Amino acid sequence: MVGSPDAPAQPGGEARRGGPSPLERIASFRFAYLAIFVFLVAYVFTIEGLEELLGRHYRAVVESAVRVDPAAGPVARQIAGRLGERLRKSPWVRWGNVSVRPLVLGADRRTLLYAGGGIVPRGDTAPDAELLPAIATVDVVVPHNTLLANAVLVAYAALLVSVLVIYTRRLTAREAQALAELASVRDALAVRAQSIEGELGTVRSRLAEVEPESELQAEEIGSLQRERSELQARLVRLERREAELRSGSGRAQKLEEERRALEELLEEASRDLASKEGELAELRSQTRRASRTKARDEEVIARRLRTLYKNLEVDDRAVSNLADLGDESSRLRAEEALKRLCDEPDTAMVRRKVGGLPPHLSIFELGFADKGRIYYTNGQTRRFRVLAVGAKNSQKTDLEYLSRLPKGT
Repeated sequence: MVGSPDAPAQPGGEARRGGPSPLERIASFRFAYLAIFVFLVAYVFTIEGLEELLGRHYRAVVESAVRVDPAAGPVARQIAGRLGERLRKSPWVRWGNVSVRPLVLGADRRTLLYAGGGIVPRGDTAPDAELLPAIATVDVVVPHNTLLANAVLVAYAALLVSVLVIYTRRLTAREAQALAELASVRDALAVRAQSIEGELGTVRSRLAEVEPESELQAEEIGSLQRERSELQARLVRLERREAELRSGSGRAQKLEEERRALEELLEEASRDLASKEGELAELRSQTRRASRTKARDEEVIARRLRTLYKNLEVDDRAVSNLADLGDESSRLRAEEALKRLCDEPDTAMVRRKVGGLPPHLSIFELGFADKGRIYYTNGQTRRFRVLAVGAKNSQKTDLEYLSRLPKGT
């Protein structure tokens, strides 16, 4: 029987109670079904392939047969004679019963010269060169009950039977191996069952000897179990008391450690506070010295600007900005630009009118050095009024200051 190797046998009995279901029985033959399906498909496509190959062969035969000489006689008779002779001698037609149906038309595609098995009468038997070259078509069919089709069918059937026999033998060998494995497992289980039976008999005999003594020992075992329970209860109470004592001493020790840690932190914080106070005092003294130095510088700068540049009004903000420049070269370049603004305003490097300010302010920007800026406007008592001095990094702050100036500046 052809079956499926995909469902291995289970040791110790049937795979399922009640046997396999109908679908499982059908699935067990799936290889045979597949082989039969492949057999049928292969037979059909082989017949079609033979028809295609024979069609190419007979098209070449017919095309060579219709090449006749109109001077040798009627064209239709020549074509019929040559085609009949070649088809009768063809082994595929004689032995294979292949059906070959040629159709020959004249060059005008209307005159039928040959159809099937004979001449088509035209009424005029004179040679007609106008009918050449003839146009030929061939229809080749391999019937399914012919010798050739039966030979293909027998060949594929033999191959199918061989495949199924080989598959059945392999499946039988696999099932035999599975049965042998089951038999070995069964024998091992039988040996184990016999050994268990022997051990069980030994245990039963020993139990029969021990039973009288077990009744005498039952009371002693009960008293020992009660004593063990009392000891376990006392042990639990002792462990609980020990845990309470340990937790109390542990909390005291933890509090002592926390107190010491807090004292150390307090001493460290006191030392840090003293050092910070010293640093703060030093910073305050430095700030006071810097403020005094800056105030002196601003006073000197203001006195010099107001003495040297008679056409300029210089705001305190501008004086403070000049003092903040720090670099003496930057200050000299700024004063050079102020001198040009004072003495030669037409040649001063006026960059642009400052935008983004309220409409009532008309403030201009004068450049110096690379990124320096001097902001000025028209003065009230003198020609120009210098409002502020800055650079690229202070532009935002300077514009905010300028935008807050009152009207009439």
